[in-house]
Order: sequence, then structure tokens, then C-alpha cells
Amino acid sequence: MSYPTLERISSPADLRALDRRELDTAAQELRAFLIESVSKTGGHLSSNLGTVELSIALHRVFDTPYDRIVWDVGHQTYGHKVLTGRREAMSGLRHWGGISGFPRRCESEYDTFGTAHSSTSISAALGMAVAARARKEDRHAIAVIGDGAMSAGMAFEALNNAGDIEDINLLVILNDNEMSISPPVGALTKILARMLSGSTYNTARRVGEKVLGMAPPVAELARKVEEYAKGMISPGTLFEEFGFRYYGPIDGHDLDALIPTLQNLKKLKGPQFLHVITKKGQGYKLAEADPILYHGVSKFDHTAGIQTGKGAGKLTYTQVFGDWLCDMAKADPRIVGITPAMREGSGLVRFAHEYPDRYFDVGIAEQHAVTFAAGMACEGFIPVVAIYSTFLQRAYDQLIHDVALQNLPVVFAIDRGGLVGADGATHHGAYDLSYLACIPNMVVMAPADESECRQMLYTATQHPGPTAVRYPRGSGTGAAPAAQMQALPIGKAEVRRAGKRVALLAYGSMVGVAERVGETLDATVVNMRFVKPLDEALLAELAGSHELFVTLEENAVVGGAGAEVSRFVDTLPQRPRVLRLGLPDRFIDHGDQGQLLASVGLDEAGILASIGKVNQIDS
Repeated sequence: MSYPTLERISSPADLRALDRRELDTAAQELRAFLIESVSKTGGHLSSNLGTVELSIALHRVFDTPYDRIVWDVGHQTYGHKVLTGRREAMSGLRHWGGISGFPRRCESEYDTFGTAHSSTSISAALGMAVAARARKEDRHAIAVIGDGAMSAGMAFEALNNAGDIEDINLLVILNDNEMSISPPVGALTKILARMLSGSTYNTARRVGEKVLGMAPPVAELARKVEEYAKGMISPGTLFEEFGFRYYGPIDGHDLDALIPTLQNLKKLKGPQFLHVITKKGQGYKLAEADPILYHGVSKFDHTAGIQTGKGAGKLTYTQVFGDWLCDMAKADPRIVGITPAMREGSGLVRFAHEYPDRYFDVGIAEQHAVTFAAGMACEGFIPVVAIYSTFLQRAYDQLIHDVALQNLPVVFAIDRGGLVGADGATHHGAYDLSYLACIPNMVVMAPADESECRQMLYTATQHPGPTAVRYPRGSGTGAAPAAQMQALPIGKAEVRRAGKRVALLAYGSMVGVAERVGETLDATVVNMRFVKPLDEALLAELAGSHELFVTLEENAVVGGAGAEVSRFVDTLPQRPRVLRLGLPDRFIDHGDQGQLLASVGLDEAGILASIGKVNQIDS
């Protein structure tokens, strides 16, 4: 398919040179290009189709990259990437060696701030605006944030700060599409929806527009009346109380509305807030009808759409968790499920349907999710917090202060542990074993397969303190989970293979490759199961008969599970050498999971090579 207008745009300067009448054609071509391109590479689709016109308008009006645009979350920036010289590079989107699916400062000068987790844009843009003021630079800082991301406390912390700072060129654009990944929840979303759907508000705006065109004295009176009415019926009241001047809402797919509005706002000083209404999946009927299905897609035929319901393969760990939670809820009325806006991603769809009174989506508010769980635990419930590894990072203080310090029985079901593939460094669960193992009272488990995952989750509910079960993204080994649940003995590992000289101490996803390496080397293979507490009795026993311990973990080697083993070995009278293999002390890029593991030496060949080097030194 050809895109004659789009192919003339290699930078925002080219976009600004277009005749106004060509912009609508550019928008049509950009949307068609994104559908075709993403269907070939996989990636985020619905969110990017919703920001086509907004991307064009922003780069048309503002002098980017001198003016700074910060895109919240960042999975809405594919159009931005195309307009800033990366159209050809889109064929390698999220692939090994290709461009990222999120903004990255090292990728383009137009990516002014790296984003992939939500609700950071206003803080970053405010920092840029204040820096510009300090340097007496007449540059603008624009934060583009979704209504789902506005549910996070950090966004309101930034609004609170920004509204008290005068004479800054800061524009916050609320991209209101009534969606985050799952449908958004909470009072703010309901306020916006209620206000915007009300005929009184819409009528008031139309009347106000006419009245404000009258003679100056009448216009001034009308403006005051409008402000009074607005205080009763407008969603802008909330943001104006923070010190912003609120404008909107306007149609985020109408360039005739977007461009003049942005041109006018560009002339104003102080914190400005523009409310735009967009539709996730805009222009692609399949995505409009099911924006959740088309949020994050694998390769598909964009003419036929995503085909669902094709044969059952291996269960994913997420599915194992979702089924387990429903089974537990049926057996124990104290079980509740909590998610920070990740119902689909964390496998809670069935639970939300079957146990709506025990399902709590708290919005993009990880800190609140953890402390909310702690409060329920205080009252005798067993809260299960379903959360991605990298999202739990955002609630670390609450994990320590509100849960672990009080030794509360909160279960953390941690999805996306280890390397996640195409989402890259921002989403790799590379640090959880490190940041969990150092917390007193925590029990930390990593299952070797799907069946063990189910048993570990059950074990967690039977423990009187905080527990974490950390599992990877995607499918497991094909081990069918047993229906009957039985608690594992806390802190006990499992010897999978008895061998000589070398003991492979593997955690979670590394058990399978350890077994293959063990066959090659005639080594002992241990499924460690527990990062904390360690099976110290077994380690002491193995230390007496093995020369080398090799720890294997899909986690940062610095401060990880291997470090815990080394710490214990240092206390033993007989000390085998410890080789710690894990993720290196650097951020790992995006790509296929197998490629990434091989790149850091955690595939079979890489592990054998590392052990071989140690054996050469010892011989």
C-alpha cells in the first residue's frame, strides 16, 4: 500500500510545510500505515490509532524538539515516531535490534523523556518547564496523559506542585478515551463520564460560546456567569482548583478543533489544561469494537482481524493463576483479589465475573493497592494482589512499611518475572528476587512449572505472613496443574537429579535448562523453589560433596538469589566455589525472549561455557 503524503514527512518540519488541506490526508494515511505496520510486527494498536490527529496537531503547532512533548505510558507514540523520521524503522518495532515500542531518549531527540509506566508525564514536563524558565528560554513543555493514568497519585502530586508555580509554559493534555488497558475505574473516571454526557453541560458550553461573542461588558458578565455554572457542572472545576486554566473538552480527532486550540494555548503563560476526547481504536472498526483485544497484539491479518478461539496450547502462568484464584475463592470466603488496573493482563477476568463482590480494581495506583490489601488483611481477609513485577516496584515502601513490617498475610502473585521480550527494559522483571529477598518476614517462591505454581500459590495462602510467588510471562513447560492443592513445606528445595562435582541450583524458569545442562555434565540439579528462606540443610549437605555451586536465576545477578546462596556458603566450614549466573548489571533491550536469554548467557550453551571457564581455572 502506498502513502504518498506520509512519505513526504521525514520530520515535523515537513509536516509544518504541508498545506492545511493535506493534513487530513496525512492523518488517514498515518492511521492506515499503523494498522498495516503493527499487524506485521505486533505491538500496541488501539491506543495509537486514538492519537493520530493529536500527534499531527502537536507537531504542527509546536516547535519540536525544541518544545518538549512527554507522552505518558508511551504506548500511544507510534504516530509520533512515524512523524519524527522513523517510518522505515517501524518494520523492526519491538524486535531485536529494532526501535522500541516506547519513547527512548537514546533513540531520537524527539523522545524527550523515556516512558513506559504510567503517570510520570506531568512531573517530567513540569521539571522541563521550570528548567526552561530558569534559563529564560521560551520553550513549551507538554504532557500528554490518559484518563486511566490520571488515577495515579503521582499525577495529582505533580498537578499540586505545578498549579503553585506561575509563569511557566506548561500544558497538560488529558487524552480522555475512557480506557487505560482495561476500562478505567474510580471516582475521577465517573465524574468525567457523568459531566461530559450531561446535556446541561453541553448546552451551557454552546450558549456560553455565543454569549462570549457579545459586547465587552456583556461578555465579562457572561464569563462570570459561565464560571459560576462551570463550577457546578464542569469536569474542569477539579483541575482549576489545582491552579490550572482548563479548556475543553474538544474532539481529539478533529484537526479543525485541535490545531486552533493548541495555537491559542501556545500564546498563554502559566499552567494550562486541555481536555480532549478520543476513541481508542479510531478508524479501524475491529479495534473500535474491541479495544482491549487490540490493545497489545501479536502479528495478525489486518484485513481479517485477530482470530480467537484457535485450539488450546500450553497454559500460561497467568491462566494458571486466574484458575487457581477462582478455585480458592470457592473454597475460602476470605480470599479477595486486588489488581492495579490489570484485570486482563493479570488473569482476573473470570474471577471478576464470578466473584464481583470480592474483586477490586483500584486503578493505576500500585501504592494504594498494597496498603489497601494490608488493611483487609488486618481484618481477617486473605488479599491476593495480582501485579506485574515492574509495577510492584512502584509500591516498594508500602510493601515494606505496611505489609512486611506488620507481618500481614498478603499474597503477592507477581507476573512477568524475568525477561518479558518485546516490551523491553521498562517491563523486564529483573529485580524482584533482589528487592524481595532483603525484606524481613517475606517468603519468596519461584515455580519451576505450571503445576508447582498452583501449589505455591496455595502455600502462600496457608502462611501467616507476607508471601510472594513470582512467575514468568507466557507458557510454562506443559505440566498440567493438579486439581488438589497441597501446601509445600516452607523453605524446602527439591533435588531433580543427583550428580557429581557440580550442583546446579536453579530458580523458577531456569530449572528446565538446568536439567539439560545437568545431563551433559552429570551434575546435580536442584529446583530451589524458595528464594527465601533458603533450604540451608540441603545446601550444607551438598557443600560436603560438591566442588562447585552454580546458581541460575532470571533476575539481576547483583543482590539476587545467588547472592543469598553465597552469603550462606560463606558460613560453612566446607565452602564450594559459587558461580552466580543471572542477568548482568545493565538494562537489557527488547527482543524475542530466547534471543535475550542467549544474549546474556542464560541458554544451555551460555551456561555450559560459563561453567567451562571456571573448570579451566580450577584445573
